[in-house]
Amino acid sequence: MDRSLYIAMSGAKQTLLAQTANANNLANSQTTGFKSDFEQFRSMPVFGPGFPSRVYSMAERPGSDLSMGSIQTTGNDLDIAIKGEGWFVVEGKDGNEAYTRAGDLRITPEGRLVTGTGAAIYGEGGPITLPPAEKIDIGNDGTISIIPMGDNASTLAVIDRIKLVNPELKNLEKLNDGFMHTKDGSVPVADANVTIVQGALEGSNVNAVSALVEMIELARNFELQTKVMKNADDNSGISAKLMQMA
Repeated sequence: MDRSLYIAMSGAKQTLLAQTANANNLANSQTTGFKSDFEQFRSMPVFGPGFPSRVYSMAERPGSDLSMGSIQTTGNDLDIAIKGEGWFVVEGKDGNEAYTRAGDLRITPEGRLVTGTGAAIYGEGGPITLPPAEKIDIGNDGTISIIPMGDNASTLAVIDRIKLVNPELKNLEKLNDGFMHTKDGSVPVADANVTIVQGALEGSNVNAVSALVEMIELARNFELQTKVMKNADDNSGISAKLMQMA
């Protein structure tokens, strides 16, 4: 009796965790450059003194879907998208390099070039800082040129070049900060073959319909697990009454 109750209880708990991951994907179906997370279940034996006579279910995130999202034209000079493979380099919360496909850039009052989430964009020498400008132009290779404030269109100054990299996908993993990081801690070098498009953004690669279907399936799984727990509890009560009668 305790085996079925334990399995159903652990299954219900892990279903809720999987539902959390799926809900996060669905909530970011409109987030620029977002990469959806996978989730899967597997049974694990409970190790301890003696033989592992019990098992429990475990939900885990085996990885992320790194496929490209759709490219949408915005016409904004600070919106950029990578054409094909590659990643923007940003400053992670730990101060080290991290990688993203989100190109919704902003300029802070201090002149720092950051993404929509506030992560600093890296250039050839670290985070990029821009002086006041009349106009900003970002080339296909990531070169940032500006018309300084107060100058005319004939004055064009090259400020920096956005660092674009293309590490092996099998060496990338998404951490809790939402950015991709290299598994071995290596720092990829800039790749001149990575090109960008100005005035466009890459959307999320989440399929909202599939995420909604998955949400319904997980809800049904949770309901099934709770029914198993209820049946196990009822059977335990009936068994106790039979023992009293004996």
